[in-house]
Amino acid sequence: MDADVIVVGAGLAGLVAAHELTSRGRRVALVDQENAANLGGQAFWSFGGLFLVDTPEQRRLGVKDSFDLAWNDWQGSAGFDRLDDEDSWAVRWARAYVEFAAGEKRSWLEGHGIKFLPTVGWAERGDLRAHGHGNSVPRFHIAWGTGTGVVEPFVRYARQAARDGLLTFHHRHRVDRLVIEDGAARGVHGTVLADDNSPRGVASNRDAIGDFELTAQAVIVTTGGIGANHDIVRRYWPERLGTPPAEMVTGVPAYVDGRMLDISAEAGVRLVNRDRMWHYTEGLQNWDTIWPGHGIRILPGPSSMWFDALGRRLPDPCLPGYDTLNTLKYLRTTEDIAGHDHSWFILTQRIIEKEFALSGSEQNPDITAKDRKAFLRERVLGKGAPGPVAAFLRNGADFVTAPTVEQLVEKMNGLTDKPLLDAEVIRRQIEARDLQITNPYSKDAQVQGIRNARRYIGDRLGRVATPHRILDPAAGPLIGVKLHVLTRKTLGGIQTDLDSRALGVDGQPVDGLYAAGEVAGFGGGGVHGYNALEGTFLGGCLFSGRAAGRAAARQTG
Repeated sequence: MDADVIVVGAGLAGLVAAHELTSRGRRVALVDQENAANLGGQAFWSFGGLFLVDTPEQRRLGVKDSFDLAWNDWQGSAGFDRLDDEDSWAVRWARAYVEFAAGEKRSWLEGHGIKFLPTVGWAERGDLRAHGHGNSVPRFHIAWGTGTGVVEPFVRYARQAARDGLLTFHHRHRVDRLVIEDGAARGVHGTVLADDNSPRGVASNRDAIGDFELTAQAVIVTTGGIGANHDIVRRYWPERLGTPPAEMVTGVPAYVDGRMLDISAEAGVRLVNRDRMWHYTEGLQNWDTIWPGHGIRILPGPSSMWFDALGRRLPDPCLPGYDTLNTLKYLRTTEDIAGHDHSWFILTQRIIEKEFALSGSEQNPDITAKDRKAFLRERVLGKGAPGPVAAFLRNGADFVTAPTVEQLVEKMNGLTDKPLLDAEVIRRQIEARDLQITNPYSKDAQVQGIRNARRYIGDRLGRVATPHRILDPAAGPLIGVKLHVLTRKTLGGIQTDLDSRALGVDGQPVDGLYAAGEVAGFGGGGVHGYNALEGTFLGGCLFSGRAAGRAAARQTG
């Protein structure tokens, strides 16, 4: 045997699994098609948000949370409806994960040196139903260091294990086949790729220079999802979400290619819920690209007005920061706009300064660097938009500004092949909304949401602009932002039991084969069901990677 356990994929789930194994004395072969610069995978680039329940951070901000409330939210969001089949393990994973988030998760992370910002974000505010999708309270805990900081301790552990002789890196090794003998996983076979010294995230070559085979007592597959492979995204795009856009921006590096899903299926592994996926509707073309088609997601506060491609305000719950997939469904199934791949935000300078954040470690240098002084200076005490947001405002292809609605719409029409927007129609909708701002109460659902958000001190201080008229000249200039669909997450994948053992087509575990992270739908083949509550993707990699590493250690003990 070349190792006790082979871990395929050096992203967050793979690194966590490797740590659980090496800390128990197991020898690990860590195999990845990218170079050493890409340790940590996609998680490195993330904003570092983590779903936690009933934490000291929440309590200090007056947020009352509980397992019962979080589990109610999760079930309402997931909408599990394949309980006798594809969701049979997913629902068990979901409950176990919410118990983890309400229990051990925070202390376990702190034990690895991961700490959190004092503010807690309110992501996915939901579909406006108590039993439906969404977070009833703020639960989005941002790690100091963003995703980079979450990955860092596990990269450090891997490198130390390599120095100790317990872990061997096999960079630029692409797995093409799982070796299954007598119904048990015994290794991997694949292609050695030519050296490539490209920086982290940059697409690398696929030049083959040889073959390899590695053997072990167990194999853990942690190779991520499909977000960079638009062909696979389109192949499994669900009918309930209408038609896939002709053009999308890409929220993940090129190596998030989904290859191991079909490779696993060819080895007899059961794939489930492949029609469940998570793509954002607030994507931007990155003006400073790293990977092909590089897109950045806006993390919006609740005040921007959202319009479809023809200039009509989106209905609730299609509000900024509320219901990602409902908005995607609306944009892709409404007959007269489904042929257009974009929508629009219209907002003010005052809103962008307070409410716009950009997802990604590189878009949040103060938090990524754990620079508390810069965080206070930039986001709390500073005037103007945060630096990365201001850079998009200056350089981004999707941003236009103007002092009047008429001038703004003219510039917005300049960003599309045909002038689809009518300034007078948009003006009437903005004026109607502005009339709702005069009183502390309103019949407008979005204005109600703004005022509700400002009752939460975390939003009032750092995330939600003081309510004002969009057409108030003192709040200007006006800003128009063209929004694209941004590919991101796979919600289905390899079905696993609670020990992360991969199940075969007969529903029984494949001996010695495990799967964790996004390739396993973050656990069970789809722990999120149809909808995510956000802050749950990194957490799913941590939780399922931990389970896989511990179970494989027991098997190989």
